[in-house]
Amino acid sequence: MFRSLSLKRSFKTHLKTLIHCPQQPPPPPPPSPVLFSSIRALSTASSPPSSSSDSELRKYLGYTALLAFCGVATYYSFPFPENAKHKKAQLFRYSPLPEDLHTVSNWSGTHEVQTRHFHQPENLKQLEELVKESNEKRVKLRPVGSGLSPNGIGLARGGMVNLALMDKVLEVDKEKKRVRVQAGIRVQQLVDEIKDYGITLQNFASIREQQIGGILQVGAHGTGAKLPPIDEQIISMKLVTPAKGTIELSKEKDPELFYLARCGLGGLGVVAEVTIQCVERQELVEHTTVSNLKDLKKNHKKMLSENKHVKYLYIPYTDTVVVVTCNPVSKWRGPPKFKPKHTTDEAMQDIRELYKESLKKYRARDIKTKSSDSDEPNINEFSFTELRDKLLSLDPLNKDHVMKVNHAEAEFWRKSEGYRVGWSDDILGFDCGGQQWVSETCFPAGTLSKPSMKDLEYIEELKKLIETNELPAPAPIEQRWTARSQSPMSPASSSAEDDIFSWVGIIMYLPTMDARQRKEITEEFFHYRHLTQSQLWDKYSAYEHWAKIEVPKDKEELEALQARLKARFPVDAYNKARRELDPNRILSNNILEKLFPLSDTV
Repeated sequence: MFRSLSLKRSFKTHLKTLIHCPQQPPPPPPPSPVLFSSIRALSTASSPPSSSSDSELRKYLGYTALLAFCGVATYYSFPFPENAKHKKAQLFRYSPLPEDLHTVSNWSGTHEVQTRHFHQPENLKQLEELVKESNEKRVKLRPVGSGLSPNGIGLARGGMVNLALMDKVLEVDKEKKRVRVQAGIRVQQLVDEIKDYGITLQNFASIREQQIGGILQVGAHGTGAKLPPIDEQIISMKLVTPAKGTIELSKEKDPELFYLARCGLGGLGVVAEVTIQCVERQELVEHTTVSNLKDLKKNHKKMLSENKHVKYLYIPYTDTVVVVTCNPVSKWRGPPKFKPKHTTDEAMQDIRELYKESLKKYRARDIKTKSSDSDEPNINEFSFTELRDKLLSLDPLNKDHVMKVNHAEAEFWRKSEGYRVGWSDDILGFDCGGQQWVSETCFPAGTLSKPSMKDLEYIEELKKLIETNELPAPAPIEQRWTARSQSPMSPASSSAEDDIFSWVGIIMYLPTMDARQRKEITEEFFHYRHLTQSQLWDKYSAYEHWAKIEVPKDKEELEALQARLKARFPVDAYNKARRELDPNRILSNNILEKLFPLSDTV
């Protein structure tokens, strides 16, 4: 930045020297009126009249000479490096980053920061020293995990700490099915290391790359109306705090702070170790069927109560609902004997044909692509989600095009009905597709014994909203359920043990790296999100997932959000704990400061 400012100043100085030459002799005194009249008469008598075109020509020749001189002077003042002369010229280029400046972004590329302070301690002692030193110097040290949060909740320009090098399993109690781990261990790594003990995690989110500390702090969840969010699996934790050092928390040791810190958003301390209550490792049977809302209403209560895991995937602009249930393999009957009606190639047929047809159409209109057939990879090598991304990238904001893609997806799922058997850590995953914007809300759905049916009403209104506003909404709209959490900062927190909560996620994919197109998709997504917020959130008491909440730029909207959060969560208790454990706010970032403002914010 400093160098670019210097260049601008040098260029302006050069122009000033060129145009205003110093020490010019003073102009001669003006001639007398009589002499001027004589000269004008003589000139008129002895010279032919000059044309206006000659004076215009001289003027433009002068401009051309001036510009050429400036260009030459600039070139030789700031020459292009010899080793880069082969590169193509660009209208705009970012200045190269200093070697000590790190660019850190979330997985979807929707949020990023640049920082000179990105720490990765290797053990607890190093972490404790780092937190202590940062607090004394009042230097930011925001905890960040795998960077998978769509809103970049772990990012901070002032500095970050990542526990990727603290990823060990420290202790396994096979009898009690408990495991103590460092918080930087990834979910898949943990599952792989404890499977030989015959245990696994109770539930999983859609992906496995999260660090345990991160997935805990944002209140992440899997699905199953009898299963709570992941923070409920934690029975004790070790927290490294700026003001009080390392403290151990559990239901027995400071239970109030323990429950608050389990879903602490990284603002109360750096989670260094956790003890997790696991379950017996089981094989599951996944059953995928296609239904519709009308039929679901008849069987919804049974679906929630009789299945260990269940989720619905809605396809906008169709009546298709994909129902996915997962249950343990029967010890008596064994896995189901089922022969699928369609092969994978048959299931992919519709979306492949749509891709070929769409590619031909957009090439003919010279939109988005000019590649030849020989440049195109073999589409048979793409998975369904990869091919969906490529299809959407042709015209992601064209509602009619998106509708065609959605109909092809509905056909894919219809031909993919059937069973799949595998271990829970394999079966419960879900291919979410490529980079995307996501908004996920959580709201009460009654009790397990008496569902309120508000969850399905929410979906009906959401689908109507999409169609009325002709939104280019891709599939799927994902709906999952959990039991309540005792962590007061969890979106699913409740004091009633039988309460259940529904989680609904809407998305828009970012299938292109074109900056202009990504900006347009982003604007359309936030329009989509705003409509759901204004028409559904208050009506259904819905609150966004902490890893997906976006901070409003408008002051009034931000104040409304702050008031809304304060009505749902114990914000005063949370802020009190922040003051006590992190008085210098080194663990905080822009998201926390905006959502939970403090009068003495540094």
